[in-house]
Amino acid sequence: MSDFIVKDSNGNQLNDGDSVTLIKSLKVKGGGTTLKQGTLVKKIRLTDNEEEVDCKVDGMSIVLRTEFLKKR
Repeated sequence: MSDFIVKDSNGNQLNDGDSVTLIKSLKVKGGGTTLKQGTLVKKIRLTDNEEEVDCKVDGMSIVLRTEFLKKR
């Protein structure tokens, strides 16, 4: 894995285990649900892509783009 820095929408560095908040309501592809703006997502995991993080929300394992996240 290359050394890159993952940043949220405000430019704050994200690390494994951080908690983030959604800054925009997002539709989940294939899930048929919508994640509301302001939803708290705990214990994110960094991926091989610096623009995406892996997490669990409501029991679903999903990948979120960092441009829609704000570090808590």
